[in-house]
Order: sequence, then structure tokens, then C-alpha cells
Amino acid sequence: MTKLRRLVLLPLLGLLSGCNMVVLNPSGDVAAQQRDLLIVSTALMLLIIVPVIVLTLLFAWRYRSSNKDAVYAPEWAHSTGLEVVIWSAPLVIIIALGAITWVSTHLLDPYRPIERLDASRPIPEGVKPLTVQVVALDWKWLFVYPDLGVATVNELAAPVDTPIAFKITASSVMNSFYVPALAGQIYAMPGMETKLHAVINKPGDYEGFSANYSGQGFSGMRFKFRGLGREDFDKWVASVKADGGGLERQDYLALERPSEREPVRHYASVASDLYDAILNRCVDRSKMCQSDMMRIDAQGGLGVAGVENVITLGKDGRDRAFAKSYVAAVCTPEAPRASVASEAPVGGRSGEPPIFEMKATRTSFVSDGRSPAARAVSSE
Repeated sequence: MTKLRRLVLLPLLGLLSGCNMVVLNPSGDVAAQQRDLLIVSTALMLLIIVPVIVLTLLFAWRYRSSNKDAVYAPEWAHSTGLEVVIWSAPLVIIIALGAITWVSTHLLDPYRPIERLDASRPIPEGVKPLTVQVVALDWKWLFVYPDLGVATVNELAAPVDTPIAFKITASSVMNSFYVPALAGQIYAMPGMETKLHAVINKPGDYEGFSANYSGQGFSGMRFKFRGLGREDFDKWVASVKADGGGLERQDYLALERPSEREPVRHYASVASDLYDAILNRCVDRSKMCQSDMMRIDAQGGLGVAGVENVITLGKDGRDRAFAKSYVAAVCTPEAPRASVASEAPVGGRSGEPPIFEMKATRTSFVSDGRSPAARAVSSE
């Protein structure tokens, strides 16, 4: 019978051997702190859950109908001591969990730069974080190293024991950047930038992926994160520069098109303003950048009609006299796009669509009971 049980359990043990407990055995200090928080929180909750389960089984056995020796007290209704135990123990656990959550929420804030390499080593003075700009595409990952001037697709590398500062955005839909061995996940959203600070403490190749469903090619949206020694990382950067091409705006627009299970790509050079253009959704030069739109709105919007939206009323309800600058026009070259190839517009390049050029006007308003725009006196 014993041999039969072992034979039955053997396939189950084989299934467990394929499990990778990376979340509970991470290689980065931030992920290790998150692991510790998970263990401590679980242990505190088990301090209540385990006794309740044990006592439930004990009471069911002790006061079973066949046990004639159990005390029978039909008039029993209250016990102050029992009430104190029942309510005080969970209250203490909740207070402890609240304190731990409060402290950990601030210490493990992904926007907060890390202050140590691990529990026993602070960050040495003069060490500069490695900046990596992350772009979630459909359905692949683009990593730009602005300080090194290189970029990769579906491959991320960083030196061991060096702080990493991630700047994360997306091209279309929301994704989630996640390397379990390094740190917790954080969302990537179009037109927005999220941040993550982390450090890898052990060399090796680790799995990275999107933890947020984003469409047809989501299952293949994975990449390798390589933790390398300083010398090996320098060699990796040299290899990227040796076998990679250039990543300009037009190259990015081609890369941005949806595709699945893309192989690793290297780019030896990257346009210096590419990430900002991706973030502001204006890689295509014919589109206005979000930052320009917000600047126009802050100046009163397009035209005199937009000025009324920013007029401040005095305490008496009348319009206050003020001077406000607003955008009077958005100008583009008069020449048609067909002739752009022969003559580059202001701020643009030959052969590319024109860039929007804004013209500001300063307008003064004096309130006399009429419409705010009725007595506009404009000066260039």
C-alpha cells in the first residue's frame, strides 16, 4: 500500500519540479523587499486564520453528539474574557498590517530612486543610474538607452549592482512592464510616462513580459532581461553598436506597426528626440505634440474665443481688467506638401511634412459691463 501511494505522488512531484518560484526567490533588491512584505503580511494573517481553523475543528470534535463527557451549558450567553480575545487579536493584526503597508508604500514607491544596492550595501557616492526608456508597442518592447545612444527590441540588459531608472510609456493601448526577478509591475500608457527604479544583484537571464492583456499578440509580448557584470555589459553595448542600424523617426513608424513574436533587434544609433516624440504622440511631424496643445490651452486656446475661458472674475462678479496672452493662429507654410521636398519649412527637414508654427498675440481687456471680448485691443 505504501509503494502504491509513492507511485501516485511521484507524477505530482514531477509537476512541481517545473515551477519557477521567481517571485519568492528574486535577484533584485526591490523585488526582494516586496517578497519580504508578502511573507510578513501572510504570516500576520495566518496568526488569526490558523487558530480559527484549529479551534473550529476542535470544537466540532469536542462537542459532537456522541461525546457524553462534554460540558452542557444551555444557559451560557457571555464571556468578557472571550470577547476581549476575539476582538483584540484581530485589531492588533490590522494595526500591524496598516503600519507595515504605510511604511512599505512609501519606501517601495516605484517613482522613488532607490537608496541601497541591497540590505547591507548603500549606493556608492558618484554612481549614476542607468536610464532606460521603455516603449510598449503592439506586440513588442522597445528599449532606448539615451546616455549610450543605442536601442533594442525585445532585449533589455543592465549591469549588476547599478541603479536603473526606467521611464515607461506606450504607443497605443495600455500594457504592464514586469520583470518578476527585478521589481514589481508598472503600467505603460500612451501619452503618459510612468517610472520605475530598481537594481539587479545577480547576473543571469530573466524573463520579462506584459502583465496586462493588450490584444491578439499579447501572449508573445515577452523579452529577456540580462543582468551582466560591468565588463560584460560594456561588451554587450559594443556589440549592439557594431551590428545595429539607426532608429530615426521613419524607422520607428515602421516598427510601430502591429506585429507578433518579433526577434531581437539592435540599433546602433537613436534619434535624440525620439522618446519625447513618442511620449507626446507626434513622431509623425504632421501631428501637433501634446505638449504644444497644452501650452496653447494654457495661453487661452486657439483664437479670441478661447480667451473668455480663462477670464478671472472679481469678488463683485464683474470682469477684472487684465492682460492675457493667447494663441491667435497656427500657421503652416503656404506651399503644398508636394513642393516640400524641394524646400524645407521652418523647423522641419527637406522631404518631411511641415511643423506647426504658433503665433502669439497679447490682448488687453477692460471691463465696462459688456462682453469680455467686446473691447479687445490687440498688439503684435
